[in-house]
Amino acid sequence: MCQREVRRKMRSILITGAASGIGAATARAFAAPGQALMLHTRKNRGGVERVAATVRQAGAMAEVVLGDLGDPATAAMLVDTTVQNFGGLDVLVSNAGFADRTGLAALSDAAMGASVEAVQGAFFRLARAVMPHFSKRRDGRIIAISSFVAHVFRPGGALFPASSAAKAGLEALVRVLAMELAGSGTTVNAVVPGLIQKDSGASAAMTPAQFAEQISQIPLGRLGQPDDVAAMVKFLASAEAGYVTGQAIHVSGGLVI
Repeated sequence: MCQREVRRKMRSILITGAASGIGAATARAFAAPGQALMLHTRKNRGGVERVAATVRQAGAMAEVVLGDLGDPATAAMLVDTTVQNFGGLDVLVSNAGFADRTGLAALSDAAMGASVEAVQGAFFRLARAVMPHFSKRRDGRIIAISSFVAHVFRPGGALFPASSAAKAGLEALVRVLAMELAGSGTTVNAVVPGLIQKDSGASAAMTPAQFAEQISQIPLGRLGQPDDVAAMVKFLASAEAGYVTGQAIHVSGGLVI
């Protein structure tokens, strides 16, 4: 049996934004014999290589690819690279993105456009690139990572105008894609993290005081961990979740919408 045939017998998973945080935790959650992971980052090669090494130690196959999803050509390149390396694609986890707390009055056209491109644009182009592969199968899985900022709006709370709009649009695209791929058996869902602990040294979109205020609104009384979100992603990619599609599932400790 040739190497390509061996690889195609493995489950092929593409994860964007896999160098840290939720993306890295998701890669670790999938890491097991029989899994082949394509791990993407925009430019953090050191971080994604460390994640890949951990994945390989767990018995999975892992390859690394870099690219800016703000470039319209990158999404198709990521899908093509995955298919060429692993012989196909079974699971897409669209995670890459960033948070922007700039107030609406100060938000420039360019900044608004950057948020929409990084979230909606990237998912749209990834979805368009994977549809020819997923429309021919019965168990494809597409999971997008949204955010509580598209749902939680309250006086005194942290507001993310550009990110909120981008993530809300992402969830609409998830529902549309779920309808378009339903006939093939592919499921499409969004996971909506609440306040999640950042990696050590990572930049934070809120001050410590703002974080403390937000945490006080979480019924479970703590920040979520990247592993909490990764566990839901892994479930939605499983055979057991085959009847779950078109949903935005919150992993937020009960954060009130």
